Amino acid sequence: MATFFRSKVLKDVGVLKTPGIACDGSTRSTIIGISLTNLLQSNIFVNILVADDTSIEGFYLKDVIIPPNSSLKPLGPAEKIILAPNNTISFQSNENDSLDVVLSYVDIV
Repeated sequence: MATFFRSKVLKDVGVLKTPGIACDGSTRSTIIGISLTNLLQSNIFVNILVADDTSIEGFYLKDVIIPPNSSLKPLGPAEKIILAPNNTISFQSNENDSLDVVLSYVDIV
């Protein structure tokens, strides 16, 4: 199996769910870091959703407050999110163009 270390930046995430990583049928991804940054001068509420291969979607974070001009790292030092083939992770805010997301992950192909 090949292993690839990757980063992905999602800029100006808003009220529409924005896919971060979508694994295809032969790839597994391990998310090793997430940074969420509030771009506004007011509080925002953020959701992180994970969907499995049957399109069942659940909240990893739900309506978590990020103060103005602040960042949140929702993964602890020993915590990882495993995305199996055909799984996705998405991000959402309660305000338009209010959230930047930086993902660090490993693809296993």
